[in-house]
Amino acid sequence: MSSSSSPQALNPHALDPHARNPQALTTRNIIAAPKVLLHDHLDGGLRPATIVELAAECGYHQLPSTDPVELGRWFVDAADSGSLVRYLETFDHTVAVMQTREGLLRVASECAQDLAADGVVYAEVRFAPEQHLERGLTLPQVVQAVLDGFQQGSQVAARNGRTIRLRALLTAMRQFARSREIAELVVAFRDKEVAGFDIAGAEAGYPPSRHLDAFEYLQRKNSHFTIHAGEGFGLPSIWEAIQWCGAERLGHGVRIVDDITFDDQQQPRLGLLAGYVRDRRIPLEMAPTSNLQTGAAQSIATHPIGLLTDLGFRVTVNTDNRLMSGCSMSSEMDALVEAFGYGWDKLQWFTLNAMKSAFLPFDERLDLINDVIKPGYSALMG
Repeated sequence: MSSSSSPQALNPHALDPHARNPQALTTRNIIAAPKVLLHDHLDGGLRPATIVELAAECGYHQLPSTDPVELGRWFVDAADSGSLVRYLETFDHTVAVMQTREGLLRVASECAQDLAADGVVYAEVRFAPEQHLERGLTLPQVVQAVLDGFQQGSQVAARNGRTIRLRALLTAMRQFARSREIAELVVAFRDKEVAGFDIAGAEAGYPPSRHLDAFEYLQRKNSHFTIHAGEGFGLPSIWEAIQWCGAERLGHGVRIVDDITFDDQQQPRLGLLAGYVRDRRIPLEMAPTSNLQTGAAQSIATHPIGLLTDLGFRVTVNTDNRLMSGCSMSSEMDALVEAFGYGWDKLQWFTLNAMKSAFLPFDERLDLINDVIKPGYSALMG
C-alpha cells in the first residue's frame, strides 16, 4: 500500500472523548471519518485571511472588506442569492488573487491542508487554468504551480498526522473557446496527478456539445472527464452531457429528479433518462448546500439527494465551493444526518460511491477502500 493511502488518515485519536459512546454521530466524529471529495473548486475554497493578504501583495483593491471575518461572511451572503449567475460573480475576487505562482502555490497548499484536517483522504479539486493568466503565467505554469501546492500541502498534512491523496481536474469555461486546449493540457499532465477534465460556468445558453471536439479528443486519448450539468439548467443539459458528450460523471445532476414522477400510490416511476443514469451507475456529484444557494433546491430536507439515495442512484456528497457555502465535507454530512436521519452506514455508502467513481486506477481505488475507508468506518460503527 502506498503512503498516500495510509490508515493514519483516520486518526482515531480524533474521536470525540466526550460523546456518550465513541461512535456517536457527533460533528467531531464525522470529521474523523474518512471522506472522499470529487467536486470541489480551488477558487471556491480560499481562506478569507489568505485572500486579504494576497490582495495586498498583488495590489488588488476591490475586496468588499479587508477584515477576514467580514469578508468570509460577505462571500456566504453574496452566494446566498439563489442565482447561479450571482453566485459565480463571487469568484471575481478569488481568481484575482490567484494570478501568480506564489498565490496559486499558497492557495493549493492550504486547500490540501484544510481538506486533510476535515478528514478527506482522497480529493479531486478542479480549477480553470485559463482564468489565471493575467500576470503572464502560461497554462502549463499554472497547472504546475497548483500541483506543487497540492504536494506541499499534503506533506504538511502528513506531518500533522493526516494523509490525503489530492489530484486535479482541469476545467474549461463553457462560455469560451479554449476547451480543446485545456483537454490537451489534461493529457500532457495526466501522469502528474491531473485526474481529468471538466467544463463549468453558466449552463443556460452554453450547452456542452459546443465543446464536442474536446470530449472526442479526450475519449481518443483514454482520458477521464466530468461535465457540470443539471444544476442551472434542466434535463436537456444532462441528456446532452451523457449522450452527446459521453460524460463519465455529472457535476451536480440534481435536476435528474425532474424525470421522476409518482403514481397514485406515490410510487416513483423513473423516466428513460433517469433510468439510464441509474442503470449505468453514472455518478452524481451532489453538493447540497451549494444547491440551496443557486436555487436548485429549497432546503436540505427537501433536496433531491434524499429521494435519489432511496432509489439507489450513484450519489456522492461534495462541497462545491467551501468559501461561498461556508461548508466542509463534514458539515455537509452532518446536515444530511440531521435532515434524513442517516447513520454511519449511509455515510460510508456515500464515501464508497465517491471512491468507486474517482478518476483513479482501479487498484489504487481498492487500496483506499480496503485499507482506509472500510477500516475507518468499521472503527466508528463499532
